[in-house]
Amino acid sequence: MSIARQVLNCSRFTCRSAHVTCRKTFTTSQHVMMSRHTHAKRIEGLDKNVWVAFTALAADPSVVNLGQGFPDIPPPSYVKEALAKAASVDRMNQYTRGFVCLCGSQSAEFRVLKLPYHLNEYCIIMVFLFFHLCSVFIEKGHPSLVKALSQVYGKAYGRQIDPLKEILVTVGGYGSLFSAIQALVEEGDEVIIIEPFFDCYVPMVRMAGGKPVLIPLRLKSGKKTITSADWFLDPDELAGKFNSKTKAIIINTPNNPIGKVFTKDELQMIADLCIKHDTLCFSDEVYEWLVYRGHQHVKIATLPGMWDRTVTIGSAGKTFSVTGWKLGWSIGPEQLMKHLQTVMQNSLYTCPTPLQEAVAQGLLLNYELMDQPECYFTSLADELEGKRDRLADIVEEAGMTPVIPEGGYFMLVDVTALNQDLSHMDEDEAYDYKFVKWMIKEKKLAAIPVTAFVGEESTKDFEKYIRLCFIKQDSTLDAARSILKSWTKV
Repeated sequence: MSIARQVLNCSRFTCRSAHVTCRKTFTTSQHVMMSRHTHAKRIEGLDKNVWVAFTALAADPSVVNLGQGFPDIPPPSYVKEALAKAASVDRMNQYTRGFVCLCGSQSAEFRVLKLPYHLNEYCIIMVFLFFHLCSVFIEKGHPSLVKALSQVYGKAYGRQIDPLKEILVTVGGYGSLFSAIQALVEEGDEVIIIEPFFDCYVPMVRMAGGKPVLIPLRLKSGKKTITSADWFLDPDELAGKFNSKTKAIIINTPNNPIGKVFTKDELQMIADLCIKHDTLCFSDEVYEWLVYRGHQHVKIATLPGMWDRTVTIGSAGKTFSVTGWKLGWSIGPEQLMKHLQTVMQNSLYTCPTPLQEAVAQGLLLNYELMDQPECYFTSLADELEGKRDRLADIVEEAGMTPVIPEGGYFMLVDVTALNQDLSHMDEDEAYDYKFVKWMIKEKKLAAIPVTAFVGEESTKDFEKYIRLCFIKQDSTLDAARSILKSWTKV
């Protein structure tokens, strides 16, 4: 019964005297209700989010948004056409029929048969009912998509990828990370995270009961022109983070926000420590195709001894510039993937069938073109390299210092030389937070503060940087140039 109803039903409600029994009952009931409405401890302190705050600030149509990492360039026409075609087929608007039947050591895939619709549905129901009596079904992804992924990544890994056992389709890269961390990190486990990091890593580890252990990338000193390659992991510092409690390390290459592409030697250093301490690796590689000339993307799972301990995360949104589709995947050994599948089947279960079919068609088309200039994976990287160089010129003209990224579509910009006085703003905030808020309000140009991607101990090292996104139309970059030109003339 609610507190209000308890009071209204009380025979003493109309009396004006302070009845002790009434006061005690009311106070106790209110306390019980409030305690049941409080948040779970696992989300304590995780309510603040840089995207919530700065999305609202950049919502003004007059603001040029180089902050958030969404493309305003169109995705390939063929993936949009594939989506429209898939959605026009009735059966593609239902749960995908990509079941895996686990009967002891045997597994089998059941696809939608090319039969008249009513017969097709009848066959599926009969198969499901039969195997439900003696089997467990796990949704791993739309059959055509996991098959296409196994082909593309089989080539990238240089090994066969089992589409039924070693691939899990999820709701974006977020879903892959969440499934991996929830499935494999226990209370008290330590997870090493390299700073700067994508901001969901720490909350996901904490929600799983794990302890984030942060290690920053260090900047080489004395260089006039800075690239993302000038940030490095100190070998001794990294080795000191591993211990008997270390369950996993999260790496992100190309890195968001710096754009660093980890070299084979750097990845080998990480791999050696993972093997020595029997540690898992969650490798966030959603920007894997966006690596610029002179650099190469290396998958840590391809290094000796790493396949069996690595979960690799990919993203359709980053691959085909369709971030709103929220489709991603995890790839790894069966003994790890089966635990991710448990999380997926008991939370989201499956992903939209038409989207999976459209991505499958896009992957198959580009699989035939891999290593050719016409391949979208290659052509998008070429296009973005030009936009990267253009944005670097724009910020240099404005007196700021760009950090040239080796990959991804973000650029760090050092704003120190502008010497903007922000002493009138909130003293409790880092300088980059104040700078970006001021820039959005006064100059109508949106960015993201970089200290959102680091822990408190590293704030001073990164608060002079802001993050800009360059997967934008030329008109958007031109508008940013106009703002910065007029700004520096004042």
